[in-house]
Amino acid sequence: MAGKHEYSFFGAVEKSFENAARFTNWDPGILEQIKQCNSVYRMHFPVKIGDKVEVIKAYRVQHSHHKTPCKGGIRFSTAVNLDEVMALAALMTFKCAIVNVPFGGAKGGISIDPKKYSVYDLEKITRRYTAELIKKNFIGPGTDVPAPDYGTGEREMAWILDTYTSMRPGEIDAAGCVTGKPVTQGGVRGRREATGLGVFYGLREVCRMEDVMGKLGLQTGIEGKTVVVQGLGNVGYHAAKYFREGGAKVIALAEYEGAIMNANGLNEDEVFQHRKKTGSILNFPGATNITNSSEALELECDILIPAALENVINGENAPRVKAKIVGEAANGPLTPEADEVFAKKGVLVVPDMYLNAGGVTVSYFEWLKNLSHVRYGRMEKRFTENLNTHILGQIETLTGKQVANNERELIMHGPDEVDLVYSGLEETMITATREIMDQWKKTPEIPDMRSAAYVVAINKVATSYVELGIFP
Repeated sequence: MAGKHEYSFFGAVEKSFENAARFTNWDPGILEQIKQCNSVYRMHFPVKIGDKVEVIKAYRVQHSHHKTPCKGGIRFSTAVNLDEVMALAALMTFKCAIVNVPFGGAKGGISIDPKKYSVYDLEKITRRYTAELIKKNFIGPGTDVPAPDYGTGEREMAWILDTYTSMRPGEIDAAGCVTGKPVTQGGVRGRREATGLGVFYGLREVCRMEDVMGKLGLQTGIEGKTVVVQGLGNVGYHAAKYFREGGAKVIALAEYEGAIMNANGLNEDEVFQHRKKTGSILNFPGATNITNSSEALELECDILIPAALENVINGENAPRVKAKIVGEAANGPLTPEADEVFAKKGVLVVPDMYLNAGGVTVSYFEWLKNLSHVRYGRMEKRFTENLNTHILGQIETLTGKQVANNERELIMHGPDEVDLVYSGLEETMITATREIMDQWKKTPEIPDMRSAAYVVAINKVATSYVELGIFP
């Protein structure tokens, strides 16, 4: 745990929680229960690496059991410590509550640098970690369902699944013990772009609200808005893509080596290919270089999307940020000091706690797919296509007119798995945005959207505890 005078991530989460809890009427005991981590599992286990034995340090924290299973990623990083894992597990509880995903929050981590190990050694470490989780009943489709995070991906999730199924033979829902798996192993299509797409859906809904846009002096809608995206990783890339396709202008993209700007808009894929070829986004044809990457955060724009690291906007640089809306696509890109500056300036901060919940939402769809043992769309795709074709034929016969080919394809198309996943994610983000905004309107003394999101989460978790009869 962090020392007395060190920054504590879990302490910061507790502080945000307490700030928001003031605007609720729950019994202090219930609030205390929600704040604490229910179960903390710290482990050390030996793994033979080459001809030496290494003792690996790892964690799994289940923050809340108000709903089960618990849900949260596993990170492989030397920065992993108990304080961070506890904080991220707590944020998962609130994130799941806000987007109405019926899970408690959890998080896991292994304190290693994955780049320093061979694939074979990483597999040994991952499988041994899974075995330790199984031993203490900290993994399972009905108890705790991990997912990928920093330093992990589909490959590691497949190893976890294989270890689980070999130690729990015959368990029919075993595939639901972990999400973020390869599609061939029970994964779901649309998982990779889910977070970036969720960021787009959430911000698009905010931009549709006339009263909110009026206060910011902006027109409603995404079209024509200027956007700056920091980070061209998975989340930033997809957020930029969907904004560009939605009619916004992505005027700048920033990475750690620098940033580029073009007032007429940039195409994220062309920039990505340029970076692949040259090793840098700088010197992109038609764009102006910005040598200091952090200066991109201070450009004139309507929407700023930090999609890279934690704490990039703080009390020092927040006064220079000119964006009207900040959409937190990364985890914790703003410090509490930055929040205060923006609240005073009238800048709308759309908080990470629900804005980047696309990943866990689509993980939920994957888990449901594993429990139902059938691919989304398999039952209804042909039926919908046949019905739509029939309706279209009837309309054409009655009117004596032909529908254009591209329109015909759109009308006749039956939903594939990815269509249904996108549709479910869109519904989730729109509903969550409206719930938070309604709460904020109802309690105008709440200072910002982040506190409003916390209030929504606290109310839902507390209601669950009371209805479970845990608190008489």
